[in-house]
Amino acid sequence: MDRGLSKDGSGVVAAIAGEPDQLDPHRTSAYFSFQVLENTFDTLVEPDENLTMRPALAKSWTVSKDRLTWTFTLRKGVRWHDGSAFGADDVVYSYRRIIDKKLGNAWRFDGVEDISAPDDSTVVLTLDKPVYNLLSRIGGNKGLAIVNKKNVESGKIKTHPVGTGPFSFDDYNPGESIRLKANSRWWGGAPKIPTLTFRFIPEPTTALADLEAGEISWTDNIPPQQVKRVAQNPDLKLDSAVGNDYWYLAANEDRRPFDDPRVRRAIAYGIDRKAIVKVTQYGNAAVNQLAIPKTNPWYTAYSPYSHNPRRAAKLLKSAGVHHLTIDMLVTKEYPETITAGQVIASQLEKIGITVKPREVDFATWLDKQGKGQYDMLMLGWLGSLDAEDFYYAQHHSKGNFNFQKYANPEVDRLLEEGQKESDTKARKARYAAAARQIADDASYVYLYNPDVVQVWAPQLKGYKVRSDGAIRFRDVRPAD
Repeated sequence: MDRGLSKDGSGVVAAIAGEPDQLDPHRTSAYFSFQVLENTFDTLVEPDENLTMRPALAKSWTVSKDRLTWTFTLRKGVRWHDGSAFGADDVVYSYRRIIDKKLGNAWRFDGVEDISAPDDSTVVLTLDKPVYNLLSRIGGNKGLAIVNKKNVESGKIKTHPVGTGPFSFDDYNPGESIRLKANSRWWGGAPKIPTLTFRFIPEPTTALADLEAGEISWTDNIPPQQVKRVAQNPDLKLDSAVGNDYWYLAANEDRRPFDDPRVRRAIAYGIDRKAIVKVTQYGNAAVNQLAIPKTNPWYTAYSPYSHNPRRAAKLLKSAGVHHLTIDMLVTKEYPETITAGQVIASQLEKIGITVKPREVDFATWLDKQGKGQYDMLMLGWLGSLDAEDFYYAQHHSKGNFNFQKYANPEVDRLLEEGQKESDTKARKARYAAAARQIADDASYVYLYNPDVVQVWAPQLKGYKVRSDGAIRFRDVRPAD
């Protein structure tokens, strides 16, 4: 058997750190789900490796002079994995589903007044205001994938999705793995590998050991303390990129005393970000006090919080808070949350805060977050292309992912103006001002931007690490 390939020597076996909560791209927000869905679904447009939007299911598009009408021309001959024909009605159905059911990405259609299909190869989006980042909104991630109506209405999309992407669903072994097979009719050309299996291996040392033993072909679940050693292994290929993702703490502002910004700021001053990065990432990350990394064109330099326990204690005292106990939600599927939780507990103990990390599985974590059943939580957010993606849904008072219940009218105004502004420099100023206020209010206590680090068997040719974290196997081929 070739190192890291399937038993027949041709398929790819990839180890990811957790199991998808479901495979409906419109309803999931889990990274593990999107690692699979990136390979099974298509969007109308999509980012290339330079994060520039390119044709996907739409082969071209035009925009009216007033920027209120976007007309997309679809590829002809595209088929769903079940063999049925793809057409414009599928796009309308998918987008209307997100909007009408107010699903997580519904905010991306703010400003869209109408979605129509004048013929089977054309989709028209009519806007009531210019949306200058519309392409990144509808193509920035697989949460905007075009789905199959029959697959949705049968309910099978959660565990047996039907897409138009380069790989089709083949088999699901709960708790173990998901197997995909190459879509020979894919519009981008049939993949060179016949099968792609995602194994769920939460423990990084186990994933790495399996890779070194040739049991798997690829993983991004690498013990951070092992990155330097693995990079020197001639039998493996390791690469990294500065990531657009970010990790953060969020306190539940629906609960006292976290509704008081002084308490949230005390937490921001009480933690030591460098120590958290050292313990959780072993240097494979950049400390940041905002969401967007330095390599992103929307980056804003702003660091209002030093590690200052004395100032933190004064803020707690001014808020009338003594001997605070925090229920901190963490999850084993993201082990850095558990490690960080222990470090944060030690740090905040010095200012009179007792942190009690509560470890749950990720499905429960998502449920508790959505219901507001926590004091504080830590997790990461998938960064995207535009400044709006980093801030609007999370911090606008009506944002779909504003689970911490943050509300600031000035931030709402700035984020709304950022949506409408046509000048790039002016847009950046709006989002920079909003980001600074978000940090000052400690809506999120930002921690760091992790590097995207992945390692694979050298027998896999054509694989590339992407700064947006998208895991694409469409161009991978076995070595000759």
